[in-house]
Amino acid sequence: MHSRYRTVADRRGPVLYHSFRFFAVRLPGLAWRLVRGDFNDPRAPGEVTHFQALTSALSVTVGLGNISGVAIAIAIGGPGAVFWMIVAGCLGMATKFAECTLGVKYRTVHDDGTVSGGPMHYIRRGFADKGLPRLGLFLAGFIALAITLATFVSTNMYQVNQIYAQVVSVTGGEQAFLGRNGWLFGGLIALMVGIIVSGGMQSIGRTTEKLVPLMGIIYVSASLMVLFVNYDRIPAAFGIIVDSAFSLDSVSGGIWGAMTQGFIRAMTSSEAGMGTAAIAHATAKTRYPAAEGYVALLEPFIDTVIICTMTALVIIVTGTYTQEGLSGVALTSAAYETVLPWFPVVLAVCLLLFGFSTILVACYYGLKASSMLFGNHRLVRGLYLAIFLTLTVAGALLKLDLIVNLMDTLVVLICIPNIIGLIMLSSVIRDERRRFLEHVASRNHEPGSGHTASRLSPLRK
Repeated sequence: MHSRYRTVADRRGPVLYHSFRFFAVRLPGLAWRLVRGDFNDPRAPGEVTHFQALTSALSVTVGLGNISGVAIAIAIGGPGAVFWMIVAGCLGMATKFAECTLGVKYRTVHDDGTVSGGPMHYIRRGFADKGLPRLGLFLAGFIALAITLATFVSTNMYQVNQIYAQVVSVTGGEQAFLGRNGWLFGGLIALMVGIIVSGGMQSIGRTTEKLVPLMGIIYVSASLMVLFVNYDRIPAAFGIIVDSAFSLDSVSGGIWGAMTQGFIRAMTSSEAGMGTAAIAHATAKTRYPAAEGYVALLEPFIDTVIICTMTALVIIVTGTYTQEGLSGVALTSAAYETVLPWFPVVLAVCLLLFGFSTILVACYYGLKASSMLFGNHRLVRGLYLAIFLTLTVAGALLKLDLIVNLMDTLVVLICIPNIIGLIMLSSVIRDERRRFLEHVASRNHEPGSGHTASRLSPLRK
């Protein structure tokens, strides 16, 4: 490696770790205050509120990964995968903070007030500030291309395919009306996505701020019902999770198998490390990039630590994970059916809400990534949208088993340049965090604020 690059990487790597150690769990109250609107500034540049940015990003992360991804992790890596999934979720909080802080820091506010941001922007502009414009341009183009392809496949076609399969299963099977007319189902999804996305991020934000809480309440309520019936098995389930996490049992791959599955599923579920959430968070109305970073760190906690863990507990306490031949959505559905015979219908509704919101925001991500590659022109946006919506319809018609491996490959291709960018720009993240905490401390000292800044002082060092 060139000495200049090696020196920078050696210096920034430790900074990235030490700068953000434990901050995610030491200031959860600040993140919730931001989401609640305590720091909202309607006059700040941006398009949506902190809450709308959070729900938009959660629309992509809270989806099939929470329902089928957890079941796949347990089926392959054993119950121990859940332990490592939780660990990865906690680590992902710091990563999300870094990504979304940079997303706001290096965003572009256009003349019409719309915003473009994300990993391709902070890598390109951030590296240029560091004197590495060519490397930044290459990595930005690479990640923009990977994100564009991923939105076509994993967050569009695959989502529609899985939603359609569950809906068909509860509406009479393949011989029923919907089973014989997949094009109609895909067409309706494509039509709704096209209408909402054409209204821009503000339209998406207004939709997701209603959908995300609704689908969260439905799914969490069903989970709590199953766990309440099996409450006496919950302590044993946690014991199984911990024991399996450090087991040497070769059937499930031992410690390595559990750890690998846990980290992979947590990463694909929360998207921590991919930088894509920064595309949505960059549109938040704020003058402090780190403010949106704190909002974003709640995502892995909600998505992985809470929702994924609840799904895993339901699967383990009901014992369905020991049944052969079950995996993915089928395993999750079987677990809930042990207590709620009507759950397949609820699952179909959840998948529809989860999947639709994922497709909605993924389309916006792809529009921004393709605009970075080919220019922010109406023709580029129209062409991308036409391809995306055509593939939405195709997703309900095709067998997509062959593209699963491609999905995992695209995740890795997105993560590599993004992580390089986070390491190289860690000093920027640290400075923005300090600037925002000083702003919070000054507000807390104002007469009548009712808060104290003393709890922030350890992080201002």
